Parts: sequence; C-alpha cells; structure tokens
Amino acid sequence: MKRNKMRATAVLLALALLLAGCGSGAETVTLLREWEAAGSREKTVGAAADVRIGMVTDVGGIDDASFNQSAWEGLQELSALTGCTVDYVESNSEGDFFDNFTAMAESGYHLIWGIGYSSADASLAAAERYPDVHFAVVDSSFAETPDNVAGVVFHAEEASFLAGYIAASASGTGKLGFVGGIQSELIDTFQYGYQAGIAYADRKTGKHTDVFVSYAGSWGDPDRGRELAEEMFDAGCDIIYHAAGGTGVGVIECARDRDRFAIGVDRDQAYLAPKHVLTSALKKVNAAVLQVSRDFVEGREIGGQTFRFGLAEGAVGIPDGHANYSDDIYDAALRVEDDIISGAIVPPDSAEAYERFMAELP
Repeated sequence: MKRNKMRATAVLLALALLLAGCGSGAETVTLLREWEAAGSREKTVGAAADVRIGMVTDVGGIDDASFNQSAWEGLQELSALTGCTVDYVESNSEGDFFDNFTAMAESGYHLIWGIGYSSADASLAAAERYPDVHFAVVDSSFAETPDNVAGVVFHAEEASFLAGYIAASASGTGKLGFVGGIQSELIDTFQYGYQAGIAYADRKTGKHTDVFVSYAGSWGDPDRGRELAEEMFDAGCDIIYHAAGGTGVGVIECARDRDRFAIGVDRDQAYLAPKHVLTSALKKVNAAVLQVSRDFVEGREIGGQTFRFGLAEGAVGIPDGHANYSDDIYDAALRVEDDIISGAIVPPDSAEAYERFMAELP
C-alpha cells in the first residue's frame, strides 16, 4: 500500500468479515435489520449503486488503530450494506489535505469525508471550489456551515470522564498520566473530561490522585508516545490515558513492556495489548460516518448542519469487557454513565469548564 495514493475500492465486502473485525459489528447488524424490517434495503442498494463516497485521512494514516481506521471501517460497512463505492486517500501532512480533496472531487466522488479537525479549512476551501460535491468533517463544527458541508462532533469528554473514573478507582499508586497528540480545543475535551472523572472518583473514595499531562506534538509518532509514557511510568504512574492517534500506540506498547496499563481511545484498543489496556474511551467514528453517509445515500439533506454524538446517542462510552479491573468498578462506572445521560453530571470540555466543575464538586 502506497501512502497518498488512491487505494483500489472494495465494494460489497462480505459482511461477515466486517463483523469479525474491531468496530461496530453490533451496530451494523442493527442497522441491517432496521432496513430489512422497513422493506427498504433492496431499494437502498439499487439507489446507491452509482453513489461514490470518499475519505481523506488525517496524517496518522489508514492503519492508525484509531479514528482514521475506524472511519474507514464505517465506510466499508456502508458499502457492504448499500452497494455504494467507497475509497480513501492518505495524507502524509496537513499540506496534502486540499490536494486530496481536489483529487477525489475531480474523480467524481459525491460525498468526501475529512477525518480530523485539521482538515476543516481544506474541506471548506474544496467545498467552495466544488459546490456540487458534499463534504463532511469529523471533529469539526463551523460558525457558518456551507450548504454542501456537514460537521460531525462527539462529546468525547463524556467517555473520558468514565475513563478517568475507572483509572482513579483502579490505580494502586495514586499517579495517573495523560498523553495528548497535538494540543487543541478538541483534545481539551479528552484531557479535562479525564481529569474531572479522576477528581469525581477521588471525592467519592476519599483518595488523592496526581495527574501528569504531556503532549507529543504529533498524531503519528509512536516513538514519542513511548518516550512520554516511559517518563510517566518512571514518575510512578501505573495507568496512562492517551488521546494521540497513532502516537498513542507507543503508549500502549510501553505499558505492555513495563507491565503497567494504558487506556485506549476512539476504538476498543484492548486487542493491541489485551493484558495491559485497562479500558478505552470509545468515540465511535465508524458509527457516525455510517449514519451520516447512510442519510446521504438515502437522499436526506446532510449539509449546512452539525451532527452531535454522545452517550445519549450511544456514540461514545466504554467497552463492556473489563478483564483488567473489577466488576465493582465497572458497575460503578455504569452508574456514573447513567448520571451523565440524565444530566446529573456534566463533564467539562475545557479548562474553564473544568475549573467550574471542580468549584461545584461536592
């Protein structure tokens, strides 16, 4: 596979193969049953035969074990269910985004996804140049959204709050870490949601937890992720949460090698180190890409708006599997989840919101 080259399209992949991989298999089955129950699947497949949907990756690449890979799985699932054509272009740097959008637009794609907020400006520029092409951008919303652009955002602070609650409850050293990719308002939602979950658990248990925070400055540098993890483990941390894309793979590998724990992000990353991934803060990019793309395929208007996904929509959360921590902690985390959905707990998504949360924490 060559980077920055269009990959041969895999149309109508076997559904069983998709369900066997890491992703939203259960969500795909549910969607398929809904379509069949409505008697609309045959009609949808026929209507989608000529629809082409593309995707421009962020710099972490298609095999980042994170949001690029998850988004691509969502498009593969869509293709298997509807018969539409899907493909992607990989980006080696942010400078590639606009050229990649242009290449897909010139090649006749009807909807083109930008994966990650870094591609937002390039997507807007491409949308202006190609008004008849639709664009959708993961992790972005816009003050003024063009009619041919859709934003997709997640309440990552909600899943991160649960991850922090679990980490603080399971920690044996009272020292936890957070490794971010590139500092931004988006990653603030992960960091401060996590720190708030830790603080909430401490208040419930009477413990005190120190939190170490570092940023790698990259989404695609596993070696840097490993280096930062080494520093935190040397400082006494026993669990590190990463929100760093491909850089975070180095955090997980370090946790495995040091016999400590990492917390995965975006997808259930336990498969990378089954005995050393405590849990993962799920952001189901695949499910969101599948849903919004399905709306487009079925002729519903997606442009000019932002789609928001959180716990209430089943689009963020934690995995059911919890082999590396106790049933008691898992059950308590589910009660916290219920409180977030009900609005009894509102996880912070910024430094300012975190300060307010801490001031109001009983």
